[in-house]
Amino acid sequence: MRPERSLVVRRLLCISPETTRCNQNLKQRNDIITPVMNASAYLARLGYTDPAVPSAETLRSLHRAHMQTVLFENLDIGIKRKIVCEAKASVRKIVEQRRGGFCYELNGVFAWLLGELGFHVTLLSAREARQDGGYSPEFDHLTLRVDLADPWIADVGFGDTFVEPLRLIPDVDQEQGAEKFRITEQDGDHFQVEGLDSAGVWKAEYMFSLTPRELSDFSPRCHYHQISPDSHFRQNRICSIATPRGRVTLSGLRLIVTENGQREERELTEAEWHAALQKYFGVYL
Repeated sequence: MRPERSLVVRRLLCISPETTRCNQNLKQRNDIITPVMNASAYLARLGYTDPAVPSAETLRSLHRAHMQTVLFENLDIGIKRKIVCEAKASVRKIVEQRRGGFCYELNGVFAWLLGELGFHVTLLSAREARQDGGYSPEFDHLTLRVDLADPWIADVGFGDTFVEPLRLIPDVDQEQGAEKFRITEQDGDHFQVEGLDSAGVWKAEYMFSLTPRELSDFSPRCHYHQISPDSHFRQNRICSIATPRGRVTLSGLRLIVTENGQREERELTEAEWHAALQKYFGVYL
């Protein structure tokens, strides 16, 4: 390990007073949620039956199970059903209604679950990379830092990205099957998640800072994505889930099935879209 990288790792392993306060607040929110829904019910929703002790292996297994069980979707926006940044509401939607959600819902409730299991979790604000080289506004995406022996980035709410969490160590290629990801340090407190595309080029996915956040901090941006015609979540219906061999996605009226690196696309009618929603995702609207 390069000397300068050692300094970065040591800095990442430091837990600030702000992080501690955020985790205390997260625990308080857990106490509110627990009478309505418990962690055991959520683990059952994920089909997770292994010991749920705080460890890197447990984190990887839970992350993968979540990505392959809980949908990334924005369907409530299309039918004008309000989404709120409250873990309690997300637990009900994901566990009781067996639905999915987008980043504020999925990562918000995954943070709750990990906290219930004894993990040390910090909510982080991220800005999605744009094709013009810029980034979306602050709080446009919610991602998670999980502190074990090493820090990790967990994210079950970004759609088609890493299926297992990434070590929060800069400039280290991290392979997941046929895919590669890495986290690069940008300037001081900012880091960037990047994925290697089919042409062998590293592409930015999003930039994040290490400043601890509260779930309520994301409420204005969550509201924006539901009401603004400029939000991509208002412009297109999306429903996607990882599978052991790839991914299945409904994007607008387009069905995309990727299996073992082979991608097939098909345009659907509205009736076929509803049928595919039921067949591949178990959702009835």
